[in-house]
Amino acid sequence: MYNRNIHHRRSIRLEGYDYSQNGAYFVTVCTQNRECLFGDIKDGEPSLYDAGKMVQSVWNGFPDYYPYVELDQFIVMPNHIHGIIVLNVGAGLRACPEIPEHNNNQKINWPVNGQIHKEGRPQRGAPALSLPDLVHRFKSFTTAEYRRGVDQFRWTPFPGKLWQRNYHDRIIRNDSELNRIREYIVNNPLKWHLDKENPANSSDEKEKNSGGIISVRGKGRHGGLPLRLIK
Repeated sequence: MYNRNIHHRRSIRLEGYDYSQNGAYFVTVCTQNRECLFGDIKDGEPSLYDAGKMVQSVWNGFPDYYPYVELDQFIVMPNHIHGIIVLNVGAGLRACPEIPEHNNNQKINWPVNGQIHKEGRPQRGAPALSLPDLVHRFKSFTTAEYRRGVDQFRWTPFPGKLWQRNYHDRIIRNDSELNRIREYIVNNPLKWHLDKENPANSSDEKEKNSGGIISVRGKGRHGGLPLRLIK
């Protein structure tokens, strides 16, 4: 039974900010329990499983359904994604895919294995989605496709939910910040051994491997780049 005092979780979105307005955003979404389901890092480069390729395909398909969405730098890590997404509201409308229910096996109209399926319903006059809505759809589509991969291709099952409840975002204010975040995303695989999201860097693993690498981090949750704007 839901108990507000126990189950209520504060949103990490910036209070009072309109996430439907035009702008560039740095987004990070992590898997539940930091499960490494999407691939591995080999010689400083991502080596994606089919599940990771699916996640990348879904992200790359956003502009095909939401023409006001522009994509910039993006990467799939073993247990999280980093991406820059730009909202440019005012562009024309295209077919919009259905949101699949998580408790059925309905085929979704979304990129799968590099193939774009444009079978959605036209959404003429539909309002542009906000950043939280877009992230919610990204989670929904990838979760449905991952479940299908578990059923049909024996992908590694995930525990309960594929993604963590929330996500992290940063509002990108200028070109220098944009370029700094681009560089951070590109270099993320090279710093995987230091990444807080790497399960090998958890306190439990460090106790088991006292001679291992100790992560040295700057301010902020993700490599010195604070993902919440503080007024």
